[in-house]
Amino acid sequence: MNFKNIKDNIEYPSKGVLSKVISKTEKNNLTLFCMAAGTDIGDHTSTKEGFVYVIEGKGTFVLHGEEIEMLPGVIIFMKENAPHSLKAEENTSFLLSLS
Repeated sequence: MNFKNIKDNIEYPSKGVLSKVISKTEKNNLTLFCMAAGTDIGDHTSTKEGFVYVIEGKGTFVLHGEEIEMLPGVIIFMKENAPHSLKAEENTSFLLSLS
């Protein structure tokens, strides 16, 4: 299949995070994350560069100590090894692309 309606794949767990790999190639991974309200992902890094695209919800993304409001349509670019964390204030979904 050459296309997907990403919103058809959104489902929120009662707590925590649900992730679904949407596409995986040698050079790029695209994953849908669905975070229940009140869930956080502590400080971590990735060896790949990428971006986060917020689909729905509300939360806070912290990149290199800078707080970025996660709202629908926001895109956040990250270089490899960039320290980041996030917290969902509401049920929040986003795409993470790493390459």
